[in-house]
Amino acid sequence: MTDRAIIDWPAWTDSPPGRYVLDWEQTQLDRVVSDVFGYHALQLGLPQLDALRENRMPCRGLVLDAASGASAPYTYPRSARRGSVSDICGAGNVGGEIPANAAPAAPGLHAPAGRSAVWCDLLDLPIEAQSVDLLVMPHTLEFTSDPHRLLREAERVLVPEGQLIILGFNSLSLWGVRQSIGKMTGRPFVPSAVDLIAFTRLKDWIKLLGFDLERGRFGCYRPPLASDQWLARYGFMEAAGDRWWPIFGATYMIKAIKRVRGMRLVGPLKVKKPVLAAGLTPAATPNTRNHTE
Repeated sequence: MTDRAIIDWPAWTDSPPGRYVLDWEQTQLDRVVSDVFGYHALQLGLPQLDALRENRMPCRGLVLDAASGASAPYTYPRSARRGSVSDICGAGNVGGEIPANAAPAAPGLHAPAGRSAVWCDLLDLPIEAQSVDLLVMPHTLEFTSDPHRLLREAERVLVPEGQLIILGFNSLSLWGVRQSIGKMTGRPFVPSAVDLIAFTRLKDWIKLLGFDLERGRFGCYRPPLASDQWLARYGFMEAAGDRWWPIFGATYMIKAIKRVRGMRLVGPLKVKKPVLAAGLTPAATPNTRNHTE
């Protein structure tokens, strides 16, 4: 995989196949996150998708990695400090945001409009354990050098019963085949820093971390073509693929819930008085009338 494939992620999202994928993923995210409630919601990487726009949590933030091309077109402001989840709802210089009256230390955009941004190493999140209610990772695992460690970080920061949403390219698809061939020829079809992760493998990983898979969905069944005209010609494959070969979609979305084993919510404890079995009477005492000397 060449560095160009990582740096050119914004250019790819503006291409016909990129818009095709992002449109499907944005539709799925809008539908899924709208009924997730809590206080803190975070999106890790890929600012081209507004994963939390339909979510109603009061504190929503975008976590970006300065070392990853997936954060483009936003660039790390060198004068900004590393943020934390508490900064998302705080005042002042939030994560990577620059005050309006201050000159940026580096050229370019530093945060999306109307959204707090936290710049940090995604493998070392400056976030308190069990403090996030919803975590969305759109293609984030494909841009990190250590997907296992990133998943462990996600498990650490999520609250019990917190929800994790992962989006990725499916290696078991026509797009995955073309990506494998493109890597050998030096012309990858989709941007990725590491090998594509199969849905079945990712499902095993999250189960080992104690997550319960609540929902999984595949999409984008058209062949990996580079023009709008050819993609439109194969529009019939969307309904056919969803019915006849659903696991071979180009992309997938996983929704999982963090479970804490041995923990359950209970109400006020009520002390029950012992009840005598039917037909039994208390044993006679010396003070009863039936006592004979």
